[in-house]
Amino acid sequence: MTLKDHIRGVPDFPKPGILFYDVSPLLANGAAWKAAIDALAEAVRPHKPDLLVGIESRGFLVAAPLALALGIGFIMVRKHGKLPGDKIAHSYDLEYGTDTIEVQADAVKPGQRVVVLDDLLATGGTMAAAINLLRQVGADVRAAAFLVELTFLNGRDRIDVPSISLMAYDS
Repeated sequence: MTLKDHIRGVPDFPKPGILFYDVSPLLANGAAWKAAIDALAEAVRPHKPDLLVGIESRGFLVAAPLALALGIGFIMVRKHGKLPGDKIAHSYDLEYGTDTIEVQADAVKPGQRVVVLDDLLATGGTMAAAINLLRQVGADVRAAAFLVELTFLNGRDRIDVPSISLMAYDS
């Protein structure tokens, strides 16, 4: 199965000049979605994660079913103010400002092996921030994984762990 057949390019979204790579058709096709999760499971399994981490919000859609397929736990990295209880925060720079992400303080035990997932790797800023945040709470970050990578944005260069992408777009 060719997974790229299930990715839709949406021109001028969210603003003119941007081509948005929409994973919704992949999620809507049971056979394609299962093939994607199976492929990610094969790629992630050698990293021997104890937990998978999904980045808000589309990373949840990837990490949760993958964790279920691997028989391991799933935790969330969310935007500021979205998680209950004690949290650890990490602020990072965006192109035009800053953002803050958080994880629950007790979500990861020191030394636990984690793989961080998101639907798409673009510039790598959010993934790099999530990796830094997880290291702050003692996680052993083994890898990052994505459905789609926009290689022309060089996001992989900002990530200091092995990166796995099922599909890549060069423009």
